[in-house]
Amino acid sequence: MVLSVSFVALLTLMNLRGVRESGRVFAIPTYGFVLVIYVMFAFAAVRLATGETIRAESADLPITAEGTYTGLALVFLAMRAFASGCTALTGVEAISNGVPAFQKPKARNAATTLAVMGALSVTMFVGITVLAMSYEVHVAADPTELGLAPGTPTSTALAQIGRATFGSWHFLFYLLQAVTAGVLILAANTAFNGFPMLASILARDRYAPRQLFNRGDRLVYSNGVVLLALAAIALIVAFDAELTRLIQLYIIGVFVSFTLSQSGMVRHWRKELASPATLREERVHIHRRLAINAVGAVMTALVLVIVLLTKFTHGAWLVVIAMPLLFLGMKGVRRHYDQVARQVAVAPDARPRKPARHHVLVLVASMQAPTLSALGYAQALRPDTLTAVTVAADEEDAARLREAWAAHDPGITLRILHSPYREVVGPVLAYVQELAADDATGVLSVVIPEYVVGHWWEQPLHNQNALRLKARLLFTPGVAVIDVPYLSESARPAQERQRDRS
Repeated sequence: MVLSVSFVALLTLMNLRGVRESGRVFAIPTYGFVLVIYVMFAFAAVRLATGETIRAESADLPITAEGTYTGLALVFLAMRAFASGCTALTGVEAISNGVPAFQKPKARNAATTLAVMGALSVTMFVGITVLAMSYEVHVAADPTELGLAPGTPTSTALAQIGRATFGSWHFLFYLLQAVTAGVLILAANTAFNGFPMLASILARDRYAPRQLFNRGDRLVYSNGVVLLALAAIALIVAFDAELTRLIQLYIIGVFVSFTLSQSGMVRHWRKELASPATLREERVHIHRRLAINAVGAVMTALVLVIVLLTKFTHGAWLVVIAMPLLFLGMKGVRRHYDQVARQVAVAPDARPRKPARHHVLVLVASMQAPTLSALGYAQALRPDTLTAVTVAADEEDAARLREAWAAHDPGITLRILHSPYREVVGPVLAYVQELAADDATGVLSVVIPEYVVGHWWEQPLHNQNALRLKARLLFTPGVAVIDVPYLSESARPAQERQRDRS
């Protein structure tokens, strides 16, 4: 599990660097895997053509039939095999989701990439299947099904094929294992390529948080990348990184997206045919595309039903529950944005309106430089009323502040709130709410001096009263919160610190 989480973190960092930078690194194991696979095909062809007999290490292991299937059971078994085989084609949806990342002409380059990807996938899949059958490779999830003791480690089908094909050329076998491991790790990058762009589209249409629409400093959807990484890590931890459990979630999600996308294209072409603006010569091409997408929708829907029936008890039930919840969540996000848009909308002839009165309240803890800075800022606002407020735990603290206040003579009325339990936020909040309620037509600005430190480890050494007050006051109607920062020496630029010392 630790290894899986570490690789997800690595992929996240690479994708945050940008599409072009990450693509260059990811291309190495990808092209290496394709090259080694075709080199293996060439080795096998030469050896088989010269009359050699090649057998896998598991060729002599016994295979026990669980039963005989006829009629509908045989059809169902064939369809289940078809559904399992279709998972080898998953990943092609990343091309359609990632069209905006292609160079112009985007559609043509994406179509070319998809065609090359399909040709490579089909030829490699067929070649590996043929070699597995020729070498009599036997693989089972449970080693006892092959007559082995429980827990006996077994090699994957590709590892058995590679070891049998390369024979004494051991370095080629280890190279095959290395590039296979690399391409399996990078297979997760398909989601990192597709999800951030898809999330940005949903955010643009207000079905996802607007933060997912923003690009980072390297022009990548960094918020989407980070969100996907956190979700992936959560699933890995929840399922203890067991592939057989996680793959069920993947298969259902993929074929749901396939079915929806193909059905959406069918609906699109039907709208095009119904449009009077569509030319007659274009209708022939539209009918052909409609037929292709309709067949695709039927086939992927059939696979989806089969996968649901066969994988439901193996973990697919979780996706069946999660998808409706996710759909309802996105509808709720859209409903929220629509409500906000209605609430903040203004009439065409609306103009800014000055408040009837402006009251300013400055929060004071002690007579120090941050306090004087905040008081000076408040005076520059030229409000109708200006009051300084402090919270004192006892009369001794109050007398000490009155003496310092009189010595500096800021010319501002000081109001002292007593709090015997040294609670600051509660008394200030109650006083502010009372002032705001007394003058409903005016605006009350609360000025908060805040001491800003430059190092993260300095932050816990200071109280967070300013932060807590700002958080509570933001929910008080008719109140504006003004934060006046006072930078500590550690937070100031080096040139400014040097100037102060000189």
